[in-house]
Amino acid sequence: MSANDAPRAQQPSAPYASAFLKACRREPVPHTPVWFMRQAGRSLPEYRKVREGIGMLESCMRPELVTEITLQPVRRHGVDAAIYFSDIVVPLKAIGIDLDIKPGIGPVVERPIRTRADLAQLRDLAPEDVSYVTEAIGLLTRELGATPLIGFAGAPFTLASYLVEGGPSRTYENAKAMMYGDPELWADLLDRLADITAAFLKVQIEAGASAVQLFDSWAGALAPVDYRRSVLPASAKVFEAVAGYGVPRIHFGVGTGELLGLMGEAGADVVGVDWRVPMDEAARRVGPGKALQGNLDPTVLFAPTEAVEAKTLDVLDAAKDLDGHIFNLGHGVMPSTDPDALTRLVEHVHTRTLR
Repeated sequence: MSANDAPRAQQPSAPYASAFLKACRREPVPHTPVWFMRQAGRSLPEYRKVREGIGMLESCMRPELVTEITLQPVRRHGVDAAIYFSDIVVPLKAIGIDLDIKPGIGPVVERPIRTRADLAQLRDLAPEDVSYVTEAIGLLTRELGATPLIGFAGAPFTLASYLVEGGPSRTYENAKAMMYGDPELWADLLDRLADITAAFLKVQIEAGASAVQLFDSWAGALAPVDYRRSVLPASAKVFEAVAGYGVPRIHFGVGTGELLGLMGEAGADVVGVDWRVPMDEAARRVGPGKALQGNLDPTVLFAPTEAVEAKTLDVLDAAKDLDGHIFNLGHGVMPSTDPDALTRLVEHVHTRTLR
């Protein structure tokens, strides 16, 4: 099935008319919509309570637990969208990759992919491999009502980095060595991951997700020329594969100021911006025809309320002329963030942007 033949998700009228989805489509909004990356997570005491004694990957495979965790920040903060609680390595685990998420470390892969023979570990992802995702999204969409649900997946480059390095890395020496030294193997690896990622996003959209975000968390480690040649084709393949569903597609990376134009070129409808580039400059780099998402520095939330409000206004002022703006942090909520600071931030953005 080609992307153009993909079935269109049946959009409930209430989420479709939400401020978040209107901003994604660059339509007039009643207020600037707000949601936070990692909004359902360690900053919430209720999250820590329900996760107590349950491993991360197991948590992602329990539909009722996923539903509760996803709903927690919507209840507490009044954000304009929920994001599905999961992890970027879930589809890899689902196809049989021997990995685990180690507390304090992150994803650790038992048998890193370093040779062509290792590609055999990467089989296609089938919907039945992640039936718990379909079940959880069904539960969530019934509970969320008019609030949109964002599905997500890790981008091929970031997934490849974990698979080749065997775990988190600051330098990506093994991944880059493959990218530079065996570009054909690298291209085949990313192409296979693009298919897996697209399949994972399709499951979420068909189950009821109103938008999807592709996280390329580590793309900022690349020079633009390397991104264009060795990464962009795989990300573009993911976006094209889900284009026919008609749901907004968001593209986000960290430290990607030099890549913003290329990330938009990959095919997203919305480009996420971290805190290093002002929103008006980001708009210039991305070019017309895209909404933008961002971009308060997450550490600002540790400052007094007056300082948070001042920095928030800086973001809103830089974004005031944008054709579509979704307020977010420039990266995820930090675990020690005061949840009340997030609640105040949502109210502040809503109040200051009320139209």
